[in-house]
Amino acid sequence: MNSARISELLKTRPKTSFYWGLYLVEKNPGIKSDLGVAVAKKLAKRAVDRNKLKRMIREHVRNAQLAAPIGDVVMKLKKPIGRETRGKLRKKEQVIMRAQITALI
Repeated sequence: MNSARISELLKTRPKTSFYWGLYLVEKNPGIKSDLGVAVAKKLAKRAVDRNKLKRMIREHVRNAQLAAPIGDVVMKLKKPIGRETRGKLRKKEQVIMRAQITALI
């Protein structure tokens, strides 16, 4: 997904949870849907955690696409992770984030 398309999607009103903002566009027939993921270094300090979050988001969106086709999606991290664990993403937080992603999609 190119940056112009992402900027266009970010102007729409998001569905939100505590950690995530989800920006959706309706499915257009004949056009392949895209995914954009924004996990800022400021909010997730370690590259390992940023990559883990991105993989988790891709997995959930793919599963949602198989169940029912959705349009273009941009997911953006809103809150910093690991406040109580010195910036590290732990299992407890992963479970909460997975539940929120599933609820949004």
